[in-house]
Amino acid sequence: MSYKCFACLATLFLSCTFALAQKKYTINGTVSESTSNETLIGVTIAFPSLQTGVTTNEYGFYSITLPEGDYKLVVSYLGFKDIVQDISLSQDIKMDFSLEEEAEQLEEVVVTEDVEKMDIRKPQMSVNALSVKTIKKIPVILGEADVIKSILLLPGVTNAGEGASGFNVRGGAADQNLILLDEAIIFNSSHLFGFFSVFNPDAIKDIKLYKGGIPARYGGRLSSVLDIFQKEGNSKELKVNGGIGAVASRLLVEGPIKKDKAAFLFGGRASYAHLFTPLFGIDNTAYFFDLNTKLNYNINDNNSIYLSGYFGRDVFGINDSFVNTYGNTVANFRWNHLFSDKLFSNLSLIYSDYYYGLKLDFVGFNWNSGIRNFNVKYDLKHYLNDKLQINYGLNNIYYSFNPGKIEPSNPDSGIIEDQLTRKYANEFAAYVDVEHRVTNNLSLGYGIRFSNFIRLGQEELNVYENDSPVDFDPFLLIYQEAEPIDVINPGRSGSLATFSNFEPRASLSYTLNSTSSIKASYTRLAQYLHLLSNTSSPTPLDVWTPSGPFVEPQLLDQYAFGYFKNLKGGDYSLETEVFYKDIQNRIDYIDGANLIANDAIEQVILNGEARAYGLEFLLRKNEGRFQGWLAYTLSKSEQRTPGRTATMDNGRSNLETGINLGEWYNTPFDKTHDISLFASYELNKKWSFNTNFVYQTGQPTNFPVGQFEFQGLTVPFFGLRNQERLPDYNRIDISATLTPKKNANRKLQGEWVFSIYNLYNRRNAASINFRRNQDTGVNEAVRTSIFGIVPAVTYNFKF
Repeated sequence: MSYKCFACLATLFLSCTFALAQKKYTINGTVSESTSNETLIGVTIAFPSLQTGVTTNEYGFYSITLPEGDYKLVVSYLGFKDIVQDISLSQDIKMDFSLEEEAEQLEEVVVTEDVEKMDIRKPQMSVNALSVKTIKKIPVILGEADVIKSILLLPGVTNAGEGASGFNVRGGAADQNLILLDEAIIFNSSHLFGFFSVFNPDAIKDIKLYKGGIPARYGGRLSSVLDIFQKEGNSKELKVNGGIGAVASRLLVEGPIKKDKAAFLFGGRASYAHLFTPLFGIDNTAYFFDLNTKLNYNINDNNSIYLSGYFGRDVFGINDSFVNTYGNTVANFRWNHLFSDKLFSNLSLIYSDYYYGLKLDFVGFNWNSGIRNFNVKYDLKHYLNDKLQINYGLNNIYYSFNPGKIEPSNPDSGIIEDQLTRKYANEFAAYVDVEHRVTNNLSLGYGIRFSNFIRLGQEELNVYENDSPVDFDPFLLIYQEAEPIDVINPGRSGSLATFSNFEPRASLSYTLNSTSSIKASYTRLAQYLHLLSNTSSPTPLDVWTPSGPFVEPQLLDQYAFGYFKNLKGGDYSLETEVFYKDIQNRIDYIDGANLIANDAIEQVILNGEARAYGLEFLLRKNEGRFQGWLAYTLSKSEQRTPGRTATMDNGRSNLETGINLGEWYNTPFDKTHDISLFASYELNKKWSFNTNFVYQTGQPTNFPVGQFEFQGLTVPFFGLRNQERLPDYNRIDISATLTPKKNANRKLQGEWVFSIYNLYNRRNAASINFRRNQDTGVNEAVRTSIFGIVPAVTYNFKF
């Protein structure tokens, strides 16, 4: 061996030995708020000299492993004072941080820039986060701060109009959103049929909306994940806050059970407008109430337990002869355990129940239905080093569906008790998710979720000829319900169908320079539950049904690409994304489908496909007295249900037409243009002002395309589905907040919020119906509007 070769090998050996010998140590801990010990989610712990860092998880925990050395550490979180600290890393360190709210913006330009570089490097995209402070600024109907109404101002998010339940994300249906409250599934997120959401903003700590690039730990829905965490409670001192509004009031109490170790939280809301209706001779009632509770106990440095719950009910009645009651009940027990300074785990035992009931005295019966599930989750997060983190876990959900039970309301009703066939299912999932920083410029997120859904046995199951519960009449060119040829009793012990899917996820971020990056993602999702609704907005009467022998699970492939940039040192930020969604097995309905109290729902539904694509634009002003954002979405949402495979019947082809002649047509939630503007201006410590502007293309609908005479009556007839649109929607809302001068010796502090919804009193069309004029006998169009101008006053307080 030559001297040069020997020298090269020796140098390589020594370099490798030095690299292996270089010691690394782990820093871990939790980050909380100084005044309450409330843990904070998404706090950035950055090391500017290494251009690396980490963020706290859902329980305020962080961990990062770095080479031995001396570093400057920066802890940063929006709305709180930065912590800048020099550390000498020569051993494993546990460092907990307590952040203080900042009264004024700090002048740490260098630190701010370094922290903001972290955001553009993250591979996660298509995610929007709103602080509770921002949500409370946004003007909404009747002055009540509202989580759902606030996210409607984000790009890619719409709903079916004023007073509509649910929300639509990137052209998806309302049932394709996974809504989680402390990890528990919420099946109906609305109070009073959509006027309010079920989330009390005083009890909420963190809100994130995932529209794409959804991490593998989430599954079961196609369009989005709205992940909401409640506060844990103040373990330092007793605190009370609330508000008194025009139609509802709220109160939240939190405090220590054992100081710095255990805390409780109890919150309640209730509406009371119905108490005044008798004064105007109105016997109808409409009100809601809900309760939020949470207990937490920090056993030691490695173990914490939490018990949280939510209970809500809505009641709507007409003269006591018709009473509609519905609402959610959820409970969750969680155990956080730290195996080591690098391995964090969370075990959750969750119960969720959605109930819907009707009392119809005028026909003499009561109706009860709902969906219940029991969920076991075990999630682990492994912080291998500063470049690699792995999330993995298991999840199992058992479902029980009650499509409806009818009971006589009194002995003289004449109604025979009947129970629609109950349905049962089990959904299992296992996942692995990796966050990988490959280089300083390239970061990857990749993972896979395996889901398995078993439709369990039931008491009765219809059997159809050729396994086809829907018939097609080739002479009338219509679909109609098929008659069962038999009814079998599979029993509870067996299974009716099994579905399994691998759901890969991948995302990347490439940093172009210190202020900008490009990102891309691919998401595969499976949805095994379906909301049976042929209205543009879901109602409490809509019924959930599981996939099974005649209903296939929905499958999604979504692709997204985006450009992200920080402007003027982070004072502004720009986000642009394009997306394309392809959905298989989207449920469609035959003409005249009856979904209410239908024990053979498979007879009125067909499996089709859907697609959505568009461009999203979001410009934010993040700093200063004037803040806000401008959001614009250009999109298309369509579905298609072609005819099924043709067969021969008596030598004649029965080629089906499908729905809308098998052509693509607009979904009810297609909005070509959607513009949202939110602006907030803090004039001084006493006054602040906020405003919204919303413009949307009118939603698709059906209008008559002609009419004919029949026995002296003029009868309209309709064309293909969703070919027409309602008029475009637009409005402006404003609010002003008055905060009186605080008296340092007085514990009670308050503020007044004055708001006007729909400032210029536009009568936006909720629907346009056609009817026969009783005087002229001519068919006419009648516009229905929900709200005109609505002023409101709310008083918020805390002590």
